Amino acid sequence: MTYQRYTAASVRDVLARAEEILTSRLPATVEHRDGHSVRVTGGDGTAVVSAHKHGLDTVVNVETDQFRTSRLDGEVQYLLTMLPYQPGDSHRPGAVQPGGLGGRA
Repeated sequence: MTYQRYTAASVRDVLARAEEILTSRLPATVEHRDGHSVRVTGGDGTAVVSAHKHGLDTVVNVETDQFRTSRLDGEVQYLLTMLPYQPGDSHRPGAVQPGGLGGRA
């Protein structure tokens, strides 16, 4: 699947958050990283997160080798909800997110 999101976060912050979230929530490891992308691979599949500045925003693209209903894709969608849309937005794990994502049990 392919996902795209605009965010106010920097390229560095997007890639760091992608690495942190995907490796902590999945049995996965970082297979490759550079200044604009990170590839995470594990038993649930592979996700490549790339980020590029476009004006004031950062464009985030994520490619997975799974279907939208897979565990990997669910975590990718979670990652994308954690990225701030505007400067000053605060998205933290544990904070209630739309659709119940990240809510406390």
